[in-house]
Amino acid sequence: MKDIIIAPVFTEKGANINADGKTYVFKVKKEANKFQIAEAIESAFNVKVLNVRTLNTKAKDKRVGKYTGKTKTYKKAIVTLADGCAIEI
Repeated sequence: MKDIIIAPVFTEKGANINADGKTYVFKVKKEANKFQIAEAIESAFNVKVLNVRTLNTKAKDKRVGKYTGKTKTYKKAIVTLADGCAIEI
């Protein structure tokens, strides 16, 4: 189950989401559903998950010099924890 969670996402928007101290953003496997993500978070961090929202990011165009390419796509999970629960990242 722990292989579902790839990494936490640290962005400015994620920091604004986490202002309440109960919401965290993770990069997860594309095949994972909300139930699997909640179960993986609960078992990995010993917390109670209330809500999971997911989204698939889109590739963006990037350019380095004359070379153009696209960024990678991934699935992002926004996880809300119960009161009194926190994750040390």
